[in-house]
Amino acid sequence: MQDSLASSAHDAPIFAPDAFRLTPFQAELLDKARGFGRRVLALRATKYDREASFPIENFRDMHREGLLAICIPREEGGLGADFATYCLAAAELGRYCGATALSWNMHVCSTLWSGALADDLPMSEAERSAHNARRRMHYRRILDHGAIYAQPFSEGGAAAAGAVAFGTEARPVEGGFRVGGKKIFASLSGAADYYGVLCTERAQGDTASRRNTLYLAIPAAAEGVSVVGDWDPLGMRGTVSRTLLLEDVFVPEQEMLMPHGVYFQAATRWPHMFLTLSPTYMGLAQAAYDFTVAYLRGEMPGTPPVKRRMYPTKQIAVAEMHIALEQTKALWFQAISEARPDPSKEQVLRAYAAQATVMENANAIAAKALRTCGGQAMLKPLALERIYRDSRCGSLMLPWTAEICIDRIGREALYQPGEKD
Repeated sequence: MQDSLASSAHDAPIFAPDAFRLTPFQAELLDKARGFGRRVLALRATKYDREASFPIENFRDMHREGLLAICIPREEGGLGADFATYCLAAAELGRYCGATALSWNMHVCSTLWSGALADDLPMSEAERSAHNARRRMHYRRILDHGAIYAQPFSEGGAAAAGAVAFGTEARPVEGGFRVGGKKIFASLSGAADYYGVLCTERAQGDTASRRNTLYLAIPAAAEGVSVVGDWDPLGMRGTVSRTLLLEDVFVPEQEMLMPHGVYFQAATRWPHMFLTLSPTYMGLAQAAYDFTVAYLRGEMPGTPPVKRRMYPTKQIAVAEMHIALEQTKALWFQAISEARPDPSKEQVLRAYAAQATVMENANAIAAKALRTCGGQAMLKPLALERIYRDSRCGSLMLPWTAEICIDRIGREALYQPGEKD
């Protein structure tokens, strides 16, 4: 069934190039992402949501479009997008299929973190050389074969929030590591070719430490890798985030996505790296608003051309949605524009505020859209019902849930480093 937003005329850029002073490269890439979302993703979104099946066809098409390589450096054959440019493109995809955009993020982070972020962090000459050789191997898998990388993060405890070491552990052995552990909500499970697993390197007798976090690409076909459990959630159904089990899996050293100690540096010095879930929800917020405007104007495909825009209550609701959307866009755009190593305290607080705002406002706008458009908007053939369910999931997602962001803003606004009562 064709998604009701597939042919909507209300798909101008979320961030207009002139108004937001985008570069020509950014404007061109965002136009590419928006066109792909409208032409490809919107047509399939209902199917994947209904079936809770992974959108593998979308990923095959993204490979042909070059989008799987959006953050692979140009000199390596990719599109060369930096952090902010990637986020803007991801928001454009999110407005057409939230599950695809969110899954795509898990893949792209393997190239963004090993690419632009790692380039910003200090390494010895030998470490840099070895890292460049390893990541080139990963990039070629993506560029030449369309390999899909996942990024299982959560374990059901405090590790994903950065409070303790990961329970999934890598024991050093000759030629690599032996990895054991479990990841829950492992998006792309069963579809990815490689799982970018965060785990704690721990030799016999060592104490587990966050400083020893490794980022390893574990082949899905490796002995000891399995995916278990069912997947039938409220929203983001196409991410297929089942449980990943790792039982004494041998992982060659060349599968390191970051050198020893570099992930810990990134997590502490490049905190905006954890904002990459938010673009999908920025797109969903825009999609809910776009739906409402088209519906009230009688321009929603699949519905009678009945105008409802003349009622004051509808106009007030759209005005309130517009204000919330513009507030969200402004804060979020500023936050992603400030992404860099060693940001100031104010920039980090703004990143937390942007994350919480996007995740909460996306659902608030979608909820108001449902109420404003009325009962027909609850029907599954229309996209708004799916947008509402998908948008509800954002505030729950680690490592920066809405609750964690609020907690950190309150604490860090009131305390300077080292202060305590």
